[in-house]
Amino acid sequence: MNAANQTIYALSSGGLPAGVAVIRISGSETMHVVKSLAGSVPAARHATLKTIRTRNGLALDRGLVLTFPGPASFTGEDCAEIHVHGGKAVVAALLAELATFDGCRLAEHGEFSRRALENGKMDLVEVEGLADLISAETEMQRRLAMEHAAGGLSHIYEGWAERLTRARALIEAELDFADEDDVPGSVSDMVWSDMERLRSEVSEHLAGADFGEIVRDGLRVVIAGPPNAGKSSLINALAKREVAIVTDIAGTTRDVLHVDLNIEGYAVRLYDTAGLRETDEIVEKEGIRRALRTVADADLVLSLAEIGQPAQAEFPGFNGKVIKLGTKADLPRGADGQYDLLISSTSGAGLAALHQLLVSDLRDRSSSLSLALPSRLRHRMLLTQSLDALSAAIRSDNQGLDIRAEYLRQSANSLGRITGRVDVEDLLDVIFSEFCIGK
Repeated sequence: MNAANQTIYALSSGGLPAGVAVIRISGSETMHVVKSLAGSVPAARHATLKTIRTRNGLALDRGLVLTFPGPASFTGEDCAEIHVHGGKAVVAALLAELATFDGCRLAEHGEFSRRALENGKMDLVEVEGLADLISAETEMQRRLAMEHAAGGLSHIYEGWAERLTRARALIEAELDFADEDDVPGSVSDMVWSDMERLRSEVSEHLAGADFGEIVRDGLRVVIAGPPNAGKSSLINALAKREVAIVTDIAGTTRDVLHVDLNIEGYAVRLYDTAGLRETDEIVEKEGIRRALRTVADADLVLSLAEIGQPAQAEFPGFNGKVIKLGTKADLPRGADGQYDLLISSTSGAGLAALHQLLVSDLRDRSSSLSLALPSRLRHRMLLTQSLDALSAAIRSDNQGLDIRAEYLRQSANSLGRITGRVDVEDLLDVIFSEFCIGK
């Protein structure tokens, strides 16, 4: 039997031991398996208490059995769930019994979701949203993932694809039936004005990709400055634990350290870097090189300097926002007002205000944006390709309609690759390998 046609099963509820373990089954043999294990097939979508037995009549456990006849199921196939006690021996015995059925095998990573995609129950963006929903750690990550998993992003792309298809149909009509009275005589009036609006919509949507990636992957905040400016003390204070070693010896931090924070529902990845200075010491020099590379990839830089010393306002390769912080505010000294904020990691002075600066920065980035945003590099690349092709069609008014229609086809093809509406087989193995076995 072809592997794609086999009935698959897996533990779907996470690590053991647990209070409850859920075994998921999907495929043409599902109902036969359920009848063999539970004695009969319960009514669809009704949890029924059953004794789960081997085919030799040995009782394995008592648990709930639910069936979901296809196509009205998660995968579009006949599905079932068996809820048993979450002991390792119970689950191992049940999985071993399932392995004895002909045409049944253990599911691979993400195979349930892959079958849902192949059977038209989900598209690729919804599948990616589901993966992000499972791994979400903050409220904003959950909300973004839910928007994708529920089809909010797909609905936008499908609407754009329909407009491109309609435009191409009108162009084809004019090319093929230009002499007919009932065919519009001016494609430009009916098509290109809408394509101009579509280009603006795609461009505006693509502009939100930076924030979508920040919500999904976290705001990259890099702490930079000279040695002994208080960088390691600050990351420890914000993380509320000892992430970095703090000493009075200049150059203690040699490598890039990071910690993940949850700030007002947003994921923030905070980086501590080596002190920036001129040095001939080979290990410290490498640390400084890594620090500058990390700064160049940052979304936001916290530039630290002891009060009385100048805080660096610009960094090589970084064009984003820099917040200048004067540190060690608990020590008596004068400040010359060159800083955005004075802080002390020892006394906690200014840390609440710094927290609010980070929150304000996140809110400024999200201003007027919904959460129907592209959140992956794959989305950004294909949207850019779609926009480029659409722009080429609009500006090529000195070329034939057939050439301009081809540009529109390329634009629609790129949109289709985002949702998986065109051939994306080369992407599927990578995407579904990120899933757990039972999903």
